[in-house]
Amino acid sequence: MRYQPIDPSLFIQNRKRLNDKLLPQSVAIFNSNDEYPRNGDQFFNFRQQSDFFYLSGIGQEKSILILAPGHPEPKNREVLFLIETNELIATWNGHKLTKEEAAKISGIENVQWLSGFDLLLRDLLNWGDNVYLNSFEYPKYFTEIVSRDQRFARQLQETFPAHHYKRSAPILTDLRIIKSQVEVELIKKAIDITGKAFLRALKFVKPGVKEYEIQAEMEHEFMINGANGNAYLPIIASGENSCVLHYVENDKECNNGDVVLFDFGAEYANYSADVSRTIPINGKFTPRQRQIYDLVLGVQKQAIGQMVPGNTIEKYNTFVNNLMEEEMIRIGLFTREQVKQQDPEKPLFRQYFMHGTAHNIGLDVHDLVNRFMPFLPGMVLTCEPGIYLRNEGFGIRIENNILITEKGPVDLTSAIPREADEIEAIMANH
Repeated sequence: MRYQPIDPSLFIQNRKRLNDKLLPQSVAIFNSNDEYPRNGDQFFNFRQQSDFFYLSGIGQEKSILILAPGHPEPKNREVLFLIETNELIATWNGHKLTKEEAAKISGIENVQWLSGFDLLLRDLLNWGDNVYLNSFEYPKYFTEIVSRDQRFARQLQETFPAHHYKRSAPILTDLRIIKSQVEVELIKKAIDITGKAFLRALKFVKPGVKEYEIQAEMEHEFMINGANGNAYLPIIASGENSCVLHYVENDKECNNGDVVLFDFGAEYANYSADVSRTIPINGKFTPRQRQIYDLVLGVQKQAIGQMVPGNTIEKYNTFVNNLMEEEMIRIGLFTREQVKQQDPEKPLFRQYFMHGTAHNIGLDVHDLVNRFMPFLPGMVLTCEPGIYLRNEGFGIRIENNILITEKGPVDLTSAIPREADEIEAIMANH
């Protein structure tokens, strides 16, 4: 692995927190991620299923975790199953975890080979009444791909139809939304690497470079600093592309007089950063670009001040939307009279600011969320206002990562330049 070893106490504590919320005589089962085919005989790079990593720290495919915290046999209360390696696997695909290595990473004493899984599962289900099955339940996520957890759930329910099946996702959502200090440090490491990549880009960008060349510079910095790679497909959007919220082609030339919008983040030890910055390609904002940039930055600074315990995502977004509306009136995008006459279902500000201002981050860049839960200490969220002027050919987005604490919001991305003067100064001196 590229990252430094993580103290197994993180995963031990995560399992304990989950176990404390299970019903008596329960068995909870978690599968590792699939290896997804790319083409021919190739797979995409493997990335562990986030819940599985959260509970075990294991980054290897074809692994299964069983938790049965109330089982009368202590050794069966948590069991990790791994593929058993052999000389052929080692020769062609490299090293696989030994039982001892997996125990050291996860803090799980009972590590077995997958060949023993079926027998132990039947023994545990003979004892247990409730079975917790895992699934990814992010409300905005849709896919036709059936995950390993889903396939396993169908098979198990066919084989053992009389058990009481429960969802582990709501429990894990509430647990994962609050980050431990270890998790915060891992996120901060991902952010630190992201900041280094942004500084590298500031010194590289000039008229005539391609968007993908900027992406290559950033990814170079990710790799030499031990990141897994991108936390998500990076957005390197110049000119009118900066008005496309999820632009990922990154194949256009950066033209003199335009801006380029970056929405990118490193992934370190499976934890994500998520940062947006917008810079002038020639190193100097035009007066109009600077006006919009300063407006967005001012809104962001006020929005961060609202990220305190007890606030809610609905109230937070309403505050930002109202502030944006006032600012848009001030600079003449529409009038107060037009606002009074607007369709409430289609407010005028949505023409220029059409997305929310925050989401949780962690093991997933759009981390699990309970949108009815108020802000609590330990949450890490983005703050990402923007204005997109498609008729003028540019958009501005500025995104920082904020830790909620009892003492107020902590900007984990404060070291990454965002003041227009600072950005112009760095670009002028490279």
